[in-house]
Amino acid sequence: MKFKSFKSYILFEDKNIIAINKPAMVSSLLDRIGVQESIQQWSKDYLDTSQLCHRLDKETSGILLIAKNPETYREMAIKFERREIDKTYWAIADGRHYFKNLTIDVPLSVSARGRAKVDKREGKEAETDVTVIENFKHFSLIQCKPLTGRLHQIRIHLATQNAPISGDTLYGGSSPFLKSIKKNFKQAKDEEIRPMIQRAALHAQSISFSLYGKPFKIDAPLPKDMNVFLKLIRKYDHE
Repeated sequence: MKFKSFKSYILFEDKNIIAINKPAMVSSLLDRIGVQESIQQWSKDYLDTSQLCHRLDKETSGILLIAKNPETYREMAIKFERREIDKTYWAIADGRHYFKNLTIDVPLSVSARGRAKVDKREGKEAETDVTVIENFKHFSLIQCKPLTGRLHQIRIHLATQNAPISGDTLYGGSSPFLKSIKKNFKQAKDEEIRPMIQRAALHAQSISFSLYGKPFKIDAPLPKDMNVFLKLIRKYDHE
């Protein structure tokens, strides 16, 4: 996958912090062998004192905060620990749902293979508030506000409500094809049919916090792949 320059993803920057609109399919942190692209490496190349304040899954797009100095990194770490950062995600889920201010309170743990799982005996506390923004015939656009920050939390929490994220085959989501919702769909000869989205349809849409007495609210536009998916289901998956 071809990525643009780090600077082109920056949504906001001042003397203390950078907010970027992270592209999907790039890791937040360097992997163990240091071969793949990562936001951590990009930010270090941009400013060697930078440190990621949190992380997003490789497949997830959206807002990621980066501290430009050690003092700000420590300040933000405290805010995340105290849950003083409000994060909002948008997910396109399989199925038609009617969640309104539903709090999903399901403890999670992580398996040896790095997958999240429901663990009511030994899992860590995990809470997500969810509200449906828009309904379609076979999909729902859902606003998700994680109150904790567990691995794959939103993905598995939605799956526990029979609303797995579209494209998230790891946790039961479907690979959504246009032919399943478009009447009289015709496939061109020798054309490879691809899903409407080729990753979990999850995007970190906004973040709110206060830093050194100044309030911030930063929004991240939907990336092209999720925007196209949403336009297609709005056009072909209505009642």
